[in-house]
Amino acid sequence: MQTRKFGGGGPQVALIGQGTWYLDRADRKAAVAALKRGIDAGMTHIDTAQMYGDAELVIADAIAGQRDKLFLVSKVLPSNASRRGTIAACERSLKRLKTDRLDCYLLHWRGSYPLADTVAAFDELIAAGKIRSWGVSNFDADDLDELLDVAGEGAIACNQVLYHLKERAIEHAVIPWCEVHGVAVVAYSPFGHDDFPSPSSKGGALLQSIAEAHKATPRQVALSFLTRGPAVFAIPKASRADHADENAAAGDLKLSDGDIAALDKAFPRGPKPRGLPML
Repeated sequence: MQTRKFGGGGPQVALIGQGTWYLDRADRKAAVAALKRGIDAGMTHIDTAQMYGDAELVIADAIAGQRDKLFLVSKVLPSNASRRGTIAACERSLKRLKTDRLDCYLLHWRGSYPLADTVAAFDELIAAGKIRSWGVSNFDADDLDELLDVAGEGAIACNQVLYHLKERAIEHAVIPWCEVHGVAVVAYSPFGHDDFPSPSSKGGALLQSIAEAHKATPRQVALSFLTRGPAVFAIPKASRADHADENAAAGDLKLSDGDIAALDKAFPRGPKPRGLPML
């Protein structure tokens, strides 16, 4: 599994991690087994959120006894992102995850509370040893500009955003902004939301052709394409152990320049949208 620095001054983190949205709706035993298999395969970056139902409880079962090898992330809902509310939400997540700290804690999307209040809470949590870094999710470049004015250079660890073959809007402004400021980009829903290219489609056929050339799978090819830039990580979800194995293997797949050019043509990024797409 390849690793890269998480943000400008962060630790080395697995290129491919594990998302957990809707994981609590899967069979509990199978979901725990999938997370454990993913960890064993090098996907030690595990992402969750306050909003994800009982996903934090599922993760707690999976990571028992191996917390120190993980890069564990959770998120606070905007409705709880006041200074006091952020701290309380973090403490609830820690309790549910059965750990004493998070490696990164994110504001899930922008809400009504001033960014300064949320950042102050993040700083307080860092000082208390409850989180090691903080970031955001679903922030467009103009939101990141405002956040930078509040927090200063080097404070923002990551921006977690929607990114898949059919949704490349973040390539216009978000990824370039993050690369300039040393902020990690974490791609959520990297296979789309039940919208992965069909094998019968032109793009799906290209994915299959490239996959066969590399003795890989189309989903592995997609993950490798999305993480081709130096700042990007991906967090696909797997609710079965065999899917976790498949995702993890993408962390060692390197596409050729020709592969990347062909995929870029087959799945064009399109014009810059007015707003940042999100789920």
